[in-house]
Formats: sequence, C-alpha cells, structure tokens
Amino acid sequence: MSPETIIAAVGVVAFAIIAAGFAVGTTIGDGMVSARAVEAIARQPEARPNILQFLIIGVGFVEANAFIALGLGLFILFGASSIPLVAKALAGH
Repeated sequence: MSPETIIAAVGVVAFAIIAAGFAVGTTIGDGMVSARAVEAIARQPEARPNILQFLIIGVGFVEANAFIALGLGLFILFGASSIPLVAKALAGH
C-alpha cells in the first residue's frame, strides 16, 4: 500500500469525523438556542419580537460554526490529502 493511498484514506476518515461532529454539534446547539427562546417567550410573551431577533442571531452563529467546520473538512478531503490525484493514480491514468 502506497503512502498516497494511506494519506487519502486518512483524509476520508478525517472528513467523516468532522462532518459527523459538526452535524451533531449544530443539532444540539440549535436545539438549545430554540429551547431557551421558547422558555423566554413563555415567561415574557410581550418580549417576543426581541427574543425572536436574538434567536435568529444565535442560530446564525451556530450554523456559521458548522459551515466553517464543513469548509475545514472539505479542505482536508480535497486539499491536504489530494484525493483527486490519488484517485487518478489508482485508476491508472
């Protein structure tokens, strides 16, 4: 097994771990932000417009972290581990 193949395999595994981590983390973060917003609206219904603004901002920050993690994972998959080059080499082209 060549070193390039090992590097490609590690890149794929790293991408899978990063993708799973940001999916779980984003889901938990969105759930926590939403739960706290519903709780706050239940306590003070008159503050609903302000709470919804902060809910949207909070969910936006959580989702931004997920996109950053996805970008990092794609960089590892295509940039650092050179998956396309290894695939061409394995195919014999």
